[in-house]
Amino acid sequence: MLLAVVAGVGLIVLLGALGSALWAFTVLPGELPSVTRLEEIGPSQGARIYSDDDELLTELQEVRRTFMPLSQIPLSLKQAIIAVEDAQFYSHSGINFRGIARAAWNNLRYGRIVEGGSSITQQLAKVLFLTPDKSFSRKLREALIAVQLERRYPKDRILELYLNQIYFGHGSYGVEAASRTYFGKSVGELGLPEAALLAALPRAPGVYSPFDRPEIATKRRDFVLNRMTEMGFITKAQAQRATSTALRLVPPERRRTTGQYFVEYVHQLLEGKFGNDMVYKGGLHVYTAINPVMQLAAEQALREGLRELRERTGPRVAAKGVKGKPTSTDVRPEGALVTVEPQTGYIKALVGGSDFSRSEFNRAVNARRQPGSAFKPFVYLAALEAGLTPANVIDDSPVSYAGRDGKAWKPENYNNKYRGLTTLQRGIEESINVVTVKLLERVGISQVIEVARRLGITAPLNQDLTLALGSSEVSLLELTSAYAVLANLGMRMEPIAIRYITDAQGRLLEENIPQGREVVRPEAAFVASHMLRGVIDRGTGVQARALGRPIAAKTGTTNDFSNAWFIGFTPNLVTGVWVGYDKPTTLGRDETGARAALPLWAAYMRRALALVPAQDFLTPERVSMAVVDLDQGCREQAGSERAVIMAFIEGSEPRTFCGGSGSGQTPSPVLPESSR
Repeated sequence: MLLAVVAGVGLIVLLGALGSALWAFTVLPGELPSVTRLEEIGPSQGARIYSDDDELLTELQEVRRTFMPLSQIPLSLKQAIIAVEDAQFYSHSGINFRGIARAAWNNLRYGRIVEGGSSITQQLAKVLFLTPDKSFSRKLREALIAVQLERRYPKDRILELYLNQIYFGHGSYGVEAASRTYFGKSVGELGLPEAALLAALPRAPGVYSPFDRPEIATKRRDFVLNRMTEMGFITKAQAQRATSTALRLVPPERRRTTGQYFVEYVHQLLEGKFGNDMVYKGGLHVYTAINPVMQLAAEQALREGLRELRERTGPRVAAKGVKGKPTSTDVRPEGALVTVEPQTGYIKALVGGSDFSRSEFNRAVNARRQPGSAFKPFVYLAALEAGLTPANVIDDSPVSYAGRDGKAWKPENYNNKYRGLTTLQRGIEESINVVTVKLLERVGISQVIEVARRLGITAPLNQDLTLALGSSEVSLLELTSAYAVLANLGMRMEPIAIRYITDAQGRLLEENIPQGREVVRPEAAFVASHMLRGVIDRGTGVQARALGRPIAAKTGTTNDFSNAWFIGFTPNLVTGVWVGYDKPTTLGRDETGARAALPLWAAYMRRALALVPAQDFLTPERVSMAVVDLDQGCREQAGSERAVIMAFIEGSEPRTFCGGSGSGQTPSPVLPESSR
C-alpha cells in the first residue's frame, strides 16, 4: 500500500515537472519581451545642469544613473563583481548552475545569506524586463530571457549593461553614480578596497549600506576580497592590505548631492517649459546661477544650525497616532536658506530643507509662512516715501483697536515693554510692534501693500493693521528677493535660477539676461537700508556685527515662536533664513529670529563672504547724513550718549538741536495720532 502511494506521488511530481517544462519551452517564450531592447540602451541624454562657473553639477535622469563604458570601469571592480555575483560568468550560457550550488554552500557555511544563485545575466534580465516578485513563473522567465541575452549579445556588453543598471543603494543606479555617492569621485578613480565595497552592495544595498551600517559593510567588503583571492584575481597580500584599509567614505556633509533642492527647482522649471521627454531625452545643457561654494556652505550651515536648535530645545514627538495612540515619530525642526545677488537677481544658493532624502518639499520656494517682524521694512519704506524720516517720533504706548469680531485688538510689544516717545529709527532697530502698527495706520494699509507689491511680494496680503506685524504668509524666496531691491538701490531684479539653456548641438534655446526696473527711488532705498543697518549696530541683529562688515538686516518672529526669520544683506549678497516646523508649532520659549535664525545666517555668510573684500553701501545723490538723538529725533553732537548717525533724503534732516537751539523753524518730529 505504502509503495503504491509513493509511486503515485512520484508520478504526480513527474507529470508536474514535465508539464512545467513543456509550458516553459512552448508557451512561455511567446510571452517574453524582446531582448533587442538592450540595443537602445546607452549613454543618457538627460538635461545636464551646470553651476555659475560652468562646471557640471548633475544630470537629470528618471533615476540617478550615469552611463559608463566598460573600458572606463576599473578591472578590480569588474573582477570583484564577478567574484561575488557570478564566478562562472564568462563560461556559462546564462544560467550558472555551479554558482547556484556554491551559493547554497556559502550561505550554509556563514549561517546567513551572503550570496545568491542568479547569474549576472539573470539579474540583468530581471532589472530590465521583469517585476521583482519571487514567483516560480518569474524565475522561469528570468532564466529563459538570460539564455536569449547570452545568444544575442557578447559577454562584455551584458556586463557593461549590468554595471550601469544595477542598484547600489541611496538612490544610486550604476557604478558611476554609486562611486560618486559613496566616495565623491568617478568610478575610474577607485582603488581595490573601494571597488570591493561597491561590489558588496548589489546583493542587499539596504543591509550593507556603509553609511548606515559601516561594520556590516566592512565585513561584506572583506568577504568580497576573500572571494577575489580564491579566484586568483588578487594575492593574499593585496587582500590583507585592502581589509586593513578604512572605508574612506565621502564625509557626512557631502554625502548627498549638493544642491538637490535647487536642482529639483530647476527640474520643475524645465519640465514646465520643455516637457518631460525633452528634459530626460533631449540632451539639454542648463547653465544656472548657483555657486557651488556658497551652496555647500548653505547646506552645512543649515544642517549645523538645526542640529544646535534641536539639541537646545529637545526632540519633539508627534502628538497622536492611529486611534489616538501616541506615536514615536520624531518631529524635527526644519529650515530654508536663499541667497540672491541683488545686482543680477541670480540665485547663488538655495536650500529647501535639512534633508532632501527625507523630505523633497522645498520650503524656500513652496512654503508660505508668516514673516512676523521681517515684514516691517515695507511699512518703514512706505513711510519714507510718504515724507517721513528716521528721526520722526511716535508714542510707544499701549493702544486698542476695534476688531472685526467686535473684540478689541491690542498689539503688544515683546515682553510688554513700552518706551514712550520713540524715533522710527529705534522702532525698527528694536522691532517695536506698537510703533510699527501706529506707523502703518499713519501711512495707510493700501500704500504699504503697494510698496510690497513693487518689491516683489506676490502673496495675498491682509488688508488690516495686523499687516504691520507680518500676519500675511509669504515665501522665503519672494521675501529675500524683495529685500534685494533695497540692496540694489531701488532696482528690482527678478530672481533668476537659469542663466541660459542650449540644446544637444549647442544652439541657444533660452537666455535670461538680468533686466532691472526702478521700483523705489535710490535715496529712499538707501535710507531704508541704513535704518536696517541700525538693527545690526544696536538692535535685534547685533550678533551679526561679529562678521565685521557693513550689514543691513531684519529679524522676524511670529506668535508662539513658531517661525523664526533673519533676512540680511551686504552690498553684493542678500540672504534669507527661515526656521520652524512643517506643521506650525512653537520652536520653544524665546526662540526668536535673533536666536534661532540669525546664528545660522551668520555662520553661512561668514563662509560665503570669506574671499569677498568688505565694502560699504554706495551712497546715492540726494542723501545726507546727520547725528541725531536716537530717542528724541533732534540733532545732537557726535559722541553724545544716545547720538547715532541717521540717513536722510536731502532736505528732510532735522534742524532743531536737542536743547532747543537750531537754524530756522522745524515742525515737531512727533507724528500726530490718527483718529480711531
